[in-house]
Amino acid sequence: MPGYRKLGRNTAHRKAMLRNLVTDLFREGRISTTNMRAKEARREAEKLITLAKRGDLHARRQVLGYIYDESVVTKLFDEIAPRYEGRNGGYTRILKLGPRRGDNAETVFLELV
Repeated sequence: MPGYRKLGRNTAHRKAMLRNLVTDLFREGRISTTNMRAKEARREAEKLITLAKRGDLHARRQVLGYIYDESVVTKLFDEIAPRYEGRNGGYTRILKLGPRRGDNAETVFLELV
């Protein structure tokens, strides 16, 4: 068993989808998605915030390797990371919304605490 969820996609599609979810989370502060996607996106987002808290050039380049939008990376380093200076993990929260109408999938809000 791998240490991640495959989400019914091949590797490239899954990684691109998670990148987009995390980018939107940092841009908007809160996104609505399915429970399984949120749990996977949360893993990546927490790692990136921890990197951004370091604040050095190497950390910025590592984050830029994952998030392609430079304005979002700037926001992550200048606004989001300083908010969590005294916190060791647990930067995101998942709020359940209920089932989605079309396929009854559990939908949630993934938001920054």
